[in-house]
Amino acid sequence: MQKDMHYYGTYVMARAAGIGQRKAQVIASAAQFVDDNAASKGIEFKDGGALQSRATAHHWYHLSNIDTDDQRYVWVPFHFLPGNEGEKFSERLVCRKNSGIAQAMVANHLDHADKIDFSDELIGIAAHVYADTFSHYGFSGVSSRLNQIDNDSFKFHDIPENTEKYIKKRQKKFKRNYSKEAGLLANIKSWFAETLSGALGHGAACTFPDRPYLKWEFEYDHAGCSGLRDNPKTFLEACEALHGMFVRYTEAKEGVKDSEVIPFDKIRSQIKSIIEFKGYEEEGSEPTEDARINRWKKAVAEDNILGAHEVIPEYLGDEWLKEKSRLHGQKLSQSVKEKDVYQFYQAASYHRHYILRNLLPENNLIVS
Repeated sequence: MQKDMHYYGTYVMARAAGIGQRKAQVIASAAQFVDDNAASKGIEFKDGGALQSRATAHHWYHLSNIDTDDQRYVWVPFHFLPGNEGEKFSERLVCRKNSGIAQAMVANHLDHADKIDFSDELIGIAAHVYADTFSHYGFSGVSSRLNQIDNDSFKFHDIPENTEKYIKKRQKKFKRNYSKEAGLLANIKSWFAETLSGALGHGAACTFPDRPYLKWEFEYDHAGCSGLRDNPKTFLEACEALHGMFVRYTEAKEGVKDSEVIPFDKIRSQIKSIIEFKGYEEEGSEPTEDARINRWKKAVAEDNILGAHEVIPEYLGDEWLKEKSRLHGQKLSQSVKEKDVYQFYQAASYHRHYILRNLLPENNLIVS
């Protein structure tokens, strides 16, 4: 999923669950920041303290940013949570929609809601990972032949001709970017497949799984037709699942709720309309993330989807990155403890450790 869902959609689901504006902003920012936190640069303080921050994302279209450790420590726990279905290890690593493992992750993080200081950031990270199971299902976060797709097999349904042309143009650009990196293949061992296209995550499918309005299908190299992937349907399911998770969060942690819950069924049709919207740039030629973002903003500010005229606050991630830079070289390390960005890194560290050292091994998946 992209920012229109990970920040704006998450914010609206949190507010509809009764979570206050400020906390909903932090939660939604944490959800989106999972995708934007691509650097592992740490912070050092003059008193000898330090904050080492590991990336929660890399840009998959630049293979030079990806190594086998990133597959284990970034892609698996944060973007392609294993579904644990099938017999072979590689099959069990494939992400599945709303899997038992995903539900166990949510239950664990909710259980810690009133026990840790960084629970808002942790539930935001959970929102990202949980939502991604509804878009990334059928792909795994490791380089695997199971991710490979026949690049000439894509079919798109119910979209305008110019939108389809734009999508196919993006696909060609993706393939060109991959060919520039082809020289790396000789040096990559571990899990990388013999051919590049489709080796990692949903790379061969470009951003198709992340576009909420898209209905599409393709041919896996190993398993034939994918069947119809109805993104609007699964994204709506994701929104309902997030709404339910946030309602449970308000029940698990005191002080996060400032309004009554808006039942999901009451806003279902409006959410469905936003998701199905095929966004275009101002010129009307290409679909853009911003156009879809504007749909969320309009629904809140003008259509009163949350019951009152409300403005969705700005995403905090950009400020968190600036704050991280400002903290480097400061005198006292304890000054960082109350910062949202520090709380995010604590939450990310906890989440990674829990997934890789507890949850997956409990399900006989030893990934790292």
